Amino acid sequence: MNRFLGTSLILLLLIFSASCAKKVIPYQSDGRMESFQPSYPSYNYLSARAKVIIEEESGKVTRGTLSLRSKKDSVLWFTISPGLGMEAVRGLITQEKIQIKDRIGKEDINLTFGEFKNYYGLDLSLDLFQNILWANPPFRFDYSDRLLRVKSQYELTQVRNQVRYFSKIGTESAKVIELAGNSLDDRGSLLASFDGFQEVDGQPFPSETLYKLVYQLSTGSQNTILHVDWTSITLEDEPLNFPFKF
Repeated sequence: MNRFLGTSLILLLLIFSASCAKKVIPYQSDGRMESFQPSYPSYNYLSARAKVIIEEESGKVTRGTLSLRSKKDSVLWFTISPGLGMEAVRGLITQEKIQIKDRIGKEDINLTFGEFKNYYGLDLSLDLFQNILWANPPFRFDYSDRLLRVKSQYELTQVRNQVRYFSKIGTESAKVIELAGNSLDDRGSLLASFDGFQEVDGQPFPSETLYKLVYQLSTGSQNTILHVDWTSITLEDEPLNFPFKF
């Protein structure tokens, strides 16, 4: 995996937003999930804000503010700002394409998912991004998956597109609390930990998330850690705009 791909994947994971004071309501479950029925979010449109800290293996730490808009199962749109009203990155992910305008590093992306897979061997999708973002199992459960009940959580193992995903799903939140994804050819891995959930219109959404991305460069393995602190998530009925232009 070259430097361009490593940077691109980091940018793709930065689908979050802004710097206002955090005002969230902790999610309180009214019972436990006795059978395996994860909670998938229900909405038409969504807007959100969060504070993000990026820690690179070199020791560099970047703090940013980001904004997200979404039309469920159709569009993820985001901007990233280091502050002072500057926009560093703007992105648009649809069912067909990944588009990112990098105004600082100039490492733009404009690829279909098929082209991305041909170039880099990674099979991505809008649905996968949504699930990892909102603490859902990476894929819907089917007969080929391995599922176990261990005390107050379920453990789900899924293998898709040469990647093994291991998820721990809490029975109170019905959401993923820990996720590990490892490519079968050792090209990279993703770890995610969801520290608490907030209530949004009666539904659980992540409150704080930590992602660790490991990927290969020509110089060797690299690690990047992302701390995401959601400050607001709003479910919308009225259509949102998704402005994007290269």
